Amino acid sequence: MSIFWIVLLLIIVMVSHQFYTRYVPIKGIPCVEIDKKRNREKLTVDIRDYQEADNDKVAEAVVIPIPYLRRHFHEIPSRSVHIVASNRVEKNLAIRFLKQKGFEITGYTLTKCRCKKKIGKLA
Repeated sequence: MSIFWIVLLLIIVMVSHQFYTRYVPIKGIPCVEIDKKRNREKLTVDIRDYQEADNDKVAEAVVIPIPYLRRHFHEIPSRSVHIVASNRVEKNLAIRFLKQKGFEITGYTLTKCRCKKKIGKLA
């Protein structure tokens, strides 16, 4: 096998891995609205950027934007987490990372969801 085919195969594997982690949804994690009655064992983690999270506040949520999640995931006090994200790519990356670190993801909410208007019910 020539070096060209080996390099091409490695590139295909890397691109496939990136595509999978970003765009393939995680099974078993439901899209739900945030409960009005807060469960003390479940924590809401808002992974949107600071400006967006400040404009559309979620009550009692810990705001850790997705680029800072790897550095500050240890600041999440609960092991049971509900994710608030602005799009599906952020949601997929955060859920995969937090599950890898041992967190239980109970559900997620997308603020820019085309199917339902949930943003008015978050605050």
